[in-house]
Amino acid sequence: MNGIVSFIFALVEFSLIIYVNRNRTKNKTNNLLFILLILLSIYQFFEFLICGLDLRFPWITYLAFVTITFMPPLGLYAVLNFAGYKNKWLALLFLPALFFTVYYLIVLNEFEVLKCTPVYAAYNYPLGFLYGFFYYLPILAVIIITLVKYKTVKVNNIRSLWKILFAGYSVTFIPGFIFTRLFDEMLFAVESILCKFAFILVWFLVYFIKSNNSTN
Repeated sequence: MNGIVSFIFALVEFSLIIYVNRNRTKNKTNNLLFILLILLSIYQFFEFLICGLDLRFPWITYLAFVTITFMPPLGLYAVLNFAGYKNKWLALLFLPALFFTVYYLIVLNEFEVLKCTPVYAAYNYPLGFLYGFFYYLPILAVIIITLVKYKTVKVNNIRSLWKILFAGYSVTFIPGFIFTRLFDEMLFAVESILCKFAFILVWFLVYFIKSNNSTN
């Protein structure tokens, strides 16, 4: 059945969201990462609608893209918040996501579902290269920042939290990026494949949220 993996992941992630909500310290970093978990779950559900229920309407694909478009800057925003950066200009991190949200709404009918499989979906959409650049850049920034913090922070419990974030993003996105470059056909399914790899990140985020009792 096409979309079955998305359906399973959505159910598991939704269950983890309920669990985390009952067992988390409600500080800003945890709240931001909690929203990230919700977005991941929503995307998996949308992909199930698209592939599992064959609802390949442009507006559903658009909503799926809007969901994943905000994930990378949200992750970077959360990491910078945990690092202690409070500048109001950090909101500018979301400008590219807002641009694509508005632009893709204008060209809504250009969204096309090229292929559905039990594991992933492949899409065709405008400005693919530019979208990919702004999608990967915050993820790369998170990996670099978490590595630097893990290497430099001296307080053991905080250092352990940075290690969780670094390990989660590295184990998720580095193999995911390599995998999508090994096969040409995967280039049209990058977002879908990376969201499947992000199921690994989900567990690290759950562990981080449970372990993070700071006030950030």
